[in-house]
Amino acid sequence: MTFISRRQALTTLAALSAISMLPVAANAADKIKVAGIYTQPIQQKWDARLHQGLEAAKAAGKIEYSFSEKVSNTDYIRVLREYAESGVQLIVGEAFGISREARKVADEYPNVAFLMGDPFKPHGSNFSVFDNYIHEPCYLMGVIAGHMTKSKKIGMVGGYPIGEVNRLFHAFMNGARSVDPDIQFKVTFIGSWYDPPKAKEAAFAQIESGVDVLYAERAGVVDAAREKGIIAFGNVNDMNKEENGKDVVVTSALWHMEAAIAHAIDLVKAGNFKAEDYKEWTMMQKGGASLAPYYEFEDKIPAEAKAKVEELKAKILSGEFVVEINDEEPKSTF
Repeated sequence: MTFISRRQALTTLAALSAISMLPVAANAADKIKVAGIYTQPIQQKWDARLHQGLEAAKAAGKIEYSFSEKVSNTDYIRVLREYAESGVQLIVGEAFGISREARKVADEYPNVAFLMGDPFKPHGSNFSVFDNYIHEPCYLMGVIAGHMTKSKKIGMVGGYPIGEVNRLFHAFMNGARSVDPDIQFKVTFIGSWYDPPKAKEAAFAQIESGVDVLYAERAGVVDAAREKGIIAFGNVNDMNKEENGKDVVVTSALWHMEAAIAHAIDLVKAGNFKAEDYKEWTMMQKGGASLAPYYEFEDKIPAEAKAKVEELKAKILSGEFVVEINDEEPKSTF
């Protein structure tokens, strides 16, 4: 039988205690608990892209995933705290309008990773931010639109004139102007993230003013384009396939959150999560943005336009061409 002294025992216990206090990285094969908190129904396309990214990670066996939808800003902090208290290791959501309050929650729970949609900078050690920087495929859509408009008037219907929308409109406009600087634009914001009838009426008014191409940042615009027999370009999701856009939507600027979410999950598992700006993870080089297929418009888009898009796409991916980011409110030009 082997005996150890009291001093040896105390030394061993102290060492074990110190080790237990160190952060432990999860085994790569282990699932981590992740929560999604959404202010809109998960069918609303902005939140849907986050939900789809998390569902993909769940299907790959990387996470256990739970979520809450239609959480108002007035109730968001309570739900945020409840998930943090429940033992989740990563929370994905949105802090637009409640940035200061959400950061305070992150400070209270330093062992929980937060990946939040937010227009401001990362915070502390555990509050990372993202936004949808899909301005690059928007520029490419503008190039196509510039080749396809006959009236040289393009309409754009958006939700609110905030940075994440403004930058997409400006990129689209700049892409069209690169083809023809004389193209004019009609810009309308409906003051809602989801009001298809209002978006449809705004699109009708633009068509009456002479536009023959529409940028459908909001749902409802595609229906107006269909009824009036003009073409449209989609936003965030594949509006040709997902919003009844067959024979109407030429292509869409797609937002993909899978790569950003996978990056966050890997960092949490490794014990290396930190406060970062995930901007680059929502752009084309890292797979966060792309241009949807042309579908039935494959042979209707001028060959010159398709060739230019492929050339620009290669330059964007290589870093040779940088699409300008302009978050200022765009204005109608006619």
